[in-house]
Amino acid sequence: MPHIIDAFSRIGEENAFAVLARAAELQRQGKDVINLGIGQPDFATPPHVVEAAVKALRDGHHGYTPAAGIAPLREAVAADCLTRTGARVSPESVLITPGGKVTMFLAILMFGEPGAEIVYPDPGFPIYRSMIEFTGATPVPAPVLEANGFAFDAKDALARITPRTRLVILNSPANPTGGVAPGAEIDAFVAGLARFPEVAIMSDEIYGRLTYDGLEHRSLLAYPEIADRLIVLDGWSKTYAMTGWRLGWSVWPAAFFEAARKLAVNCWSCVNAPAQWAGLAALTGPQDAVEAMRAEFDRRRKLVVEGLNALPGISAVTPKGAFYAFPNVSRTGWKAKPLASALLERAGVATIGGPDFGVHGEGYIRLSYANSAENIARALARMGEFLATERPA
Repeated sequence: MPHIIDAFSRIGEENAFAVLARAAELQRQGKDVINLGIGQPDFATPPHVVEAAVKALRDGHHGYTPAAGIAPLREAVAADCLTRTGARVSPESVLITPGGKVTMFLAILMFGEPGAEIVYPDPGFPIYRSMIEFTGATPVPAPVLEANGFAFDAKDALARITPRTRLVILNSPANPTGGVAPGAEIDAFVAGLARFPEVAIMSDEIYGRLTYDGLEHRSLLAYPEIADRLIVLDGWSKTYAMTGWRLGWSVWPAAFFEAARKLAVNCWSCVNAPAQWAGLAALTGPQDAVEAMRAEFDRRRKLVVEGLNALPGISAVTPKGAFYAFPNVSRTGWKAKPLASALLERAGVATIGGPDFGVHGEGYIRLSYANSAENIARALARMGEFLATERPA
């Protein structure tokens, strides 16, 4: 029997997709399941974006494109960066990718190897740790704490950098907590990085346009002093309800870009051509749908936090960004993953157990409020009934 390399024994996965599959299976069995597990907007992609893809197909955009993406799209990304962050980004530093997740794959692959360390947020997006371990590097979790409002702590992150650190990952607004890094913390982080010139930074900003309560997202692109070692991950999935289009973008320093482009050539050749023209329409067309979705997420955010805090044994801080709540369930008597499983199987509510996002996720579950207000209310009612009548084994 052929033996695959040991690295594959270390690779993890994103359990939200396993929960999605199980929820779908229960629905096929005729059970009513409310899915608050998957991080996917429940809105349709804006019509003008869909039409741009259809037009691209009709216009004959059926072939390969440059591995880094079509020039008009790279130019549009650079223009969008200037508008939103004030940073002048060269289109030549923009790499179009088949989804945002690919950027973290490339960045971690580029800097991870046995003997290296990579600092990442915990609780955090599970693919960070999965890919770090796959490369043989040592994952160094930087705790994201409820006591701090799940906000990024610059001092703590900087304290975890050692001579073996090759990469530090920052995610704001954050998955799974909804935390947003305050501007002062970003300032302190960038200032502290001056002591570590050999350390690269990957800033996952995929939820950058989903902030609330008057907060503004602070992009690391706004700091020219780290531009020569900063990788920025962003894309269309969350902002424009385009998760299934598999379309992302990233910005790379000149020193890293060619390596990333070669990995693209070796891995996916180029991104789907019509999807790129759709992405162009999204960036350059009307943005009213983006604000309408953000406003609706904000309304749901308030509903879900109020509802969670009324449930027995549950408390929830108010998330400042993204579309997730990360309530504390430790007073229910349940461990997080068994509770998430029981809610799905016995109450018909799909959530994700906090430990799926890291060692500091125990005691929490993640709920996505990228679902209708009606479904959120139904889910909370079911959770309340379940917690009032069911006890852990």
